[in-house]
Amino acid sequence: MGGASVGGDVEAMAERLGVLIAQHDWVLLNGGRNKGVMAASARGAKKAGGTVIGVLPDKSDKRASPDLDFAILTGLADARNLINVLSSDVVIACPGSLGTMSEVVLALKHAKPVIMVDWDPWEALERYRRRGQLSVADGPVDAVEQVAAILGK
Repeated sequence: MGGASVGGDVEAMAERLGVLIAQHDWVLLNGGRNKGVMAASARGAKKAGGTVIGVLPDKSDKRASPDLDFAILTGLADARNLINVLSSDVVIACPGSLGTMSEVVLALKHAKPVIMVDWDPWEALERYRRRGQLSVADGPVDAVEQVAAILGK
């Protein structure tokens, strides 16, 4: 699992990960799109002769990676993350954002092992803290005061 919008270094890492997964004769399952970690890991696995399954958020395969052996079209948008997790024996999380983080949380909730690769998920949340969209309260009174400030009351 990992971000759709990542840098070249993360894509290179994801491609290498795909190669290694295929070399172990494991099946690579990811979000299936032709972007970021999904495309790079699929490309690596296919180069190494592996099998790739993509669980797509769409009802069509227009945004699917060309390196998929099987494209599962869900039409579920982000809800497909649960399918990704429940269909995996182990979740490897590469750098990403909230979608990747949701997969990590779902995996943990369903007692799936999670391996984070060069990614601290708290960094993904920091952007929302800086925007004022995410905060921490020091108890119920502080929480209600923060809500009042947000609502302008």
